[in-house]
Amino acid sequence: MSIDATDRQIIAATQAGLPLVPQPYAAVAQELGLGESELCDRLRAMQKSGVIRRIAVAPNHYALGMLANGMSVWDIEDERIADLGPQVGALEFVSHSYERPRALPDWPYNLFAMVHGSDRDEVEAKRQEVATLLGAACRGSDILYSTRILKKTGLRLRSKEG
Repeated sequence: MSIDATDRQIIAATQAGLPLVPQPYAAVAQELGLGESELCDRLRAMQKSGVIRRIAVAPNHYALGMLANGMSVWDIEDERIADLGPQVGALEFVSHSYERPRALPDWPYNLFAMVHGSDRDEVEAKRQEVATLLGAACRGSDILYSTRILKKTGLRLRSKEG
């Protein structure tokens, strides 16, 4: 997968979010000297090829009152993780979930799921919901609570090569 200079400019212009205007795609297209339909076609093509994963709203969970956040970690039977991982990721209170290799003997966990709540008690209750869903396939778990935000963005491209 590769992108040309125009695709790179589109990514750079949209990676921090679309402008909050009635016609955001038209505004970005105008800024880049493109037609709106060309911009949308290129975005769809980049999404289809896997260059971009999605175009979505990313709410600020702190502004929504979700002040407690914990990365729950789970030791799941290898033969069950492909089935159970997506079920955990689909829970409304899990913002992201992924499989990672274990680092034995110190780190037995292979499923990670970020859980949000208004306080730690709520996060613990939601963590229990995950544990119930995982059932006997879960051999252990822990949770790492956020204490501060260090970075809240994904990869950022510069608009020019180099």
